[in-house]
Amino acid sequence: MISTKYAILAGFIVAITVISAVVIPYLILSKPPEKTELKSFTSYSELKNYIETNTKKANYWFGMYGTGITVMKDVATGAQTMENAPSYSTTNVQVEGVDESDIIKNDGKYIYFLRQNQFNGGGEVIILKAYPTEEAKVLSMINWTQNKFPTAIFINEDKLIVFLSVLDNVRIMQPEGPQYFSQSKIAIEVYNIQDRENPKLARNITMDGFYLNSRMIGNYVYVVTGFPTYYVKEDIKLPTICVDSKEETIQPTEISYPDTPDTAYSFTTILSFNTQNDLQEPVSKTILTGAASNVYASLENIYLTLTKYDFQEYQQIKINLEQTLIYRIHIENGEIKLEAEGSVPGHVLNQFSMDEYKGNFRIATTTGQPWMSRDMGTSQSNHIYILDSALKVVGKIENIAPGEKIYSARFMEDKAYMVTFKKVDPLFIIDVKDPSNPKILGWLKIPGYSDYLHPLDDNHVIGIGKEAVAAEEGDFAWYQGVKLSLFDVINVSKPVETSKYIIGERGTDSPVLRDHKALLFDKSRNLMVMPVLVCEIDRKQYPREIPANAYGQPVWQGAYVFSVTVEKGIVFKGKITHYDEGFDNQYNGPRSIERALYIGDYLYTISNGMIKINNINSLAQVAAIKLP
Repeated sequence: MISTKYAILAGFIVAITVISAVVIPYLILSKPPEKTELKSFTSYSELKNYIETNTKKANYWFGMYGTGITVMKDVATGAQTMENAPSYSTTNVQVEGVDESDIIKNDGKYIYFLRQNQFNGGGEVIILKAYPTEEAKVLSMINWTQNKFPTAIFINEDKLIVFLSVLDNVRIMQPEGPQYFSQSKIAIEVYNIQDRENPKLARNITMDGFYLNSRMIGNYVYVVTGFPTYYVKEDIKLPTICVDSKEETIQPTEISYPDTPDTAYSFTTILSFNTQNDLQEPVSKTILTGAASNVYASLENIYLTLTKYDFQEYQQIKINLEQTLIYRIHIENGEIKLEAEGSVPGHVLNQFSMDEYKGNFRIATTTGQPWMSRDMGTSQSNHIYILDSALKVVGKIENIAPGEKIYSARFMEDKAYMVTFKKVDPLFIIDVKDPSNPKILGWLKIPGYSDYLHPLDDNHVIGIGKEAVAAEEGDFAWYQGVKLSLFDVINVSKPVETSKYIIGERGTDSPVLRDHKALLFDKSRNLMVMPVLVCEIDRKQYPREIPANAYGQPVWQGAYVFSVTVEKGIVFKGKITHYDEGFDNQYNGPRSIERALYIGDYLYTISNGMIKINNINSLAQVAAIKLP
């Protein structure tokens, strides 16, 4: 399959060069939306025949699996309180009331840290008493070995929810003898942690496939999994769900499907369960989809999205027509109901490119790929689409910043913010108040780009990305150190970068650029903390001028602490490292800080080997707990 795909791709590149750069974007956008009416199978034979027939018809291929679930509207990480506990930070999410799974959780008294064993397999969840600081210590550990890999956790009152990827060895008897293969499963383990020193397994749910992502709304967890179709002997393997040792196979009559050809079908399942009632049966819904899945979740709906790359003929030349298929699934108190389907041109960057607001679904997409830009001229372009509850397009802006691609996007109620990049960073402000008539209000072009946008207030946006220097030759730029920007968007026609801070030189990196949950931001304290690996260029290697493409070497890793206000901008307060005995030049070493949180007046930084506690104002060290 791989060789066939690249053979098609190579032929496509050669053939397409004869078409002008002006024509290509139009062809990509001109394809009408897919008709994706969902049906249900009546029998296993119908399901098998459908997969085999439509796989042969398919004229496209799917990309990699996505892992994002996005949420209804934008909020910063906020402080919460619990009985007899001080204020504390929570996971950086997009919507108030919808929690996102992560490797770190805290409830104002305890910290729950998921640590993976990168070399030996398995992992553990460590439960620590964190507050008051003089009593801070490890209370207990839950361990998994080799074939079980913990990936994310939730905390809901006295329940700890752990998601694990499981490799299950399966034996199949064939005429020539037994054959063995590994099958991926996802395990969901719910622990009663009323006694933090002695967690007890209360519920175990196992599903075929792999973990995409999850959300928690109130007492209910919603998890999305994917299970690629394959044959056992001559039969297609149907997915199973096992609840506390009771296993059931999802029947064909319970599986919905769109009448769309595909080269690699997958059973995508949305499952919900009550974290507080272990006797309530889980609810699930399975859809036969393509292999590429992203998910968006609001307080009331889950949107399943998958991007299709369809090669079709135009004047005897194959043209790539990209479409993102969208399915809306209504959720309420654990119930799941499939209600609408639709599509838009292009592919989605990540969860922040999608949003639901006042009954409408908004999505930002890019058509075209980087290799198309290199080999065929200007072919990438960006778009905003607004769809109603039936997933019909009611408004759109197309062909924004031709030749560039989206690096970050964020919807904030009546406004949308989009950063594209190729040589400079255009920040676009888009009015989406009228769903039928979105319009670009203004833009700002500055060096560098933002991978992540975060609201400070209604009129100011924080951008986190990379500084860049335009190349002397060629239509591109060399990225440099990590760049933090504060944008004033009060004058929507002329946004202004009012403050910026650059960390390190080319090679400097932060997990925040790829994972928003690595950022600690609290507006009430004007506090922003982010893990950073700092690289610096050895000046001795360049006695004259340092070229823009020169890489620095890692010299430091830890957390940078900032104060962010409208009046003073981005102000560096200090930094914390766990490499007190010297940095060992590791990109992801055991003392590399992954997360930061606060409880009361104390800042906690977490690495695989240590939790360090510092005063949140002075940053003076209070305590350090070495992890077993």
